[in-house]
Amino acid sequence: MVSLINKELVKIIMTQQLKKTNRFSNFLGLFTLVVREQRRFTSIWSQTLLAPIVTSALFITVFSFVFSDRNAGTESNYDYSLFLAPGILMMVTIQNSFTNTSTSILVSKVNGNVVDTLMPSLSSLELSLGFMIGGVLRGLFVATGVLIVIFPLLSLFPVNLFILYFYIIMGSITFSLLGILVGIFCKKFDQMSAVNNFIIAPLSFLSGTFYSVSKLPAPFDTISTFNPVFWLMDGVRFGALGHAESNIFFGCFGVLLFNLVLFLIVWKWFSVGYFLKD
Repeated sequence: MVSLINKELVKIIMTQQLKKTNRFSNFLGLFTLVVREQRRFTSIWSQTLLAPIVTSALFITVFSFVFSDRNAGTESNYDYSLFLAPGILMMVTIQNSFTNTSTSILVSKVNGNVVDTLMPSLSSLELSLGFMIGGVLRGLFVATGVLIVIFPLLSLFPVNLFILYFYIIMGSITFSLLGILVGIFCKKFDQMSAVNNFIIAPLSFLSGTFYSVSKLPAPFDTISTFNPVFWLMDGVRFGALGHAESNIFFGCFGVLLFNLVLFLIVWKWFSVGYFLKD
């Protein structure tokens, strides 16, 4: 009975959302949503900050030990640990951004209280921005922690901090938006795990995190260069080491275009109540 009432409330609220789709007038409501999303991860910092730092350290230690006699198949003279560190930085950043938005929406749907998020007078644009900014903040939170703790231990100091953070923010935006789409689309945690295992994880591992994509056999080497996660990894590696495997300006344009398309889809889904009215 309660579930039925919640569904009817969601339908009524989403009908009202259609009338205010293009409005951006409730800055206080947007700010409150962002603060709520921020408190979700800062309140459990040991899981959202400490765990990624420890995971990053383990990845770098283990892989560097195993492949200590290699240079990741790159043309550069960097040690493998230095090649690996920027990739691990981006990997934990996008994973946390994705987790923040996807779980926020899916938990609300599973618990039947998604109506609490949709009921306030927030337009679909404000909802899209609020969830996205929350995911970006978590990505920056984790990335900064890894930069402060892990990079100095490797005597690695970014060559261009602006480019480094630009791609960190772009990666956080990309996976925050993907997380919103997955959170809206999925009805169970099993479905979200399937998306993560069969889409998100392969994109991450085929992006050159642990190796140079130039060493992949054809046609996977060419296909990987069109992977948006590769553009992000390559951009972060350029900001950290000054070395890139592709044209970072092409990657920058590709990431910006990809993020724009994702944001428009998220905006549209919130506007029509896609998978939220059911």
